[in-house]
Amino acid sequence: IQGYSLAEGKTLLIWMTSFVVLILLPSMFRVSLGISHVYVKIVIKTLEWATLQIEKGIKMQKALALENLIANGIIQREETSMEKEIAGQHRGYFNLADIMYFAKKGCEAVAEDEVTQRFTSEELLSWNLLSRTNANFHLVSWQLTAVWFIGILIRYCLLLPFRIFLSFFSILLLVSATTVVGQFPNGRVKHWLSNQVQMTCAALGIRCLSGLVQFHNRENRPQKGGICVANHTSPLDVLILASDGCYSLVGQVHGGLLGLIQKSCMQTSQHVLFERSEMKDRHLVRKREHIADKAKLPILIFPEGTCINNTSVMMFKKGSFEVGGTIHPVAIKYDPRFGDAFWNSTKYSMMTYSFNVLTSWAIVCNVWYLPPMVKEEEEDAVHFANRVKAVIAAQGGMSVLPWDGGLKRKKVKESFKEEQQKKYCQLVTENGFVGNGNVH
Repeated sequence: IQGYSLAEGKTLLIWMTSFVVLILLPSMFRVSLGISHVYVKIVIKTLEWATLQIEKGIKMQKALALENLIANGIIQREETSMEKEIAGQHRGYFNLADIMYFAKKGCEAVAEDEVTQRFTSEELLSWNLLSRTNANFHLVSWQLTAVWFIGILIRYCLLLPFRIFLSFFSILLLVSATTVVGQFPNGRVKHWLSNQVQMTCAALGIRCLSGLVQFHNRENRPQKGGICVANHTSPLDVLILASDGCYSLVGQVHGGLLGLIQKSCMQTSQHVLFERSEMKDRHLVRKREHIADKAKLPILIFPEGTCINNTSVMMFKKGSFEVGGTIHPVAIKYDPRFGDAFWNSTKYSMMTYSFNVLTSWAIVCNVWYLPPMVKEEEEDAVHFANRVKAVIAAQGGMSVLPWDGGLKRKKVKESFKEEQQKKYCQLVTENGFVGNGNVH
């Protein structure tokens, strides 16, 4: 019994030493030992091999058809405006054939509109050995079946238990450390300790996901008194940015696990949290008060207001651009081959989403800190927001959409319909023929 206890104690000591040396200390000092790089390279080689196996097992014509369907969508749209398509044929009168333009656009929207598909997981050009596919690719060959099964064992039996343990440890460390630091009097010591705790816990959180994050242009990192603006894909966005710098968060008050993390962070640093029902003017005042103090941390804002699937950047709410100050744009782009970082909050709960992320291969992404931007003279908040959005989308290789991300839960505003009606009326009335019987 004593020999068994001694062996058990040695094993526990080895595990604890390995945990401290390989995970905790690198997280505290924010250094990489290269383990994640090696792991990701192995996964890439495995996925490339799997793709070759699939191409051998499936006829090339079917593979090309599948690739074209994923790349181009169900419908191949002609990117022409109403003015070009209708006014190019006639001007100044109503033509009954104009109805066909609106009927075509309506059918395209019913089959595949460009808004709702941004609230579903990004399509993959090749299978990543996960379960996000309706095709039975794992049955193409026995070799691929064996690798797929081994991958399941690695992800669920090896990585998942370790990731769950590390997740609970990170949360426990955050709650306990912020509680202790929160008792310190306000000053430089408390501020420094708070930053170290939050950045260390964020780095541990990334290691929970076997995360590999590449930060670019760190000389452009947001400064105190500024506003950091980024595209929004997942709650992981906060974790990733917080591992490289400290921010005051602006967002909705949450309950459950997210609420616990928010309350812990509030004990040591100031954040701007609000309820959905709270007045917008009140948000604006609180933001202005925060950025007016140049000693406070930069504000982190996601102006889209909801999670988008990382293929596009949707409308930025203008409220974040009305408070003044310097805007620091940040582009975040995830690699979907290793796992789906997008959180579809209308379909998955936080616990389900967390489980899906923890059982993925890894979370791999690139973060670009872009040069700071300020509002130009006589430029309103809407145009400034669109200018910042275009810069972020261009850097991340994402498309720009004018639609409000709130359409995930709300109906289209009447103003959008009226805008299309006004455009058509301007075409018809351009030469003043309405009411003169010019109907064709």
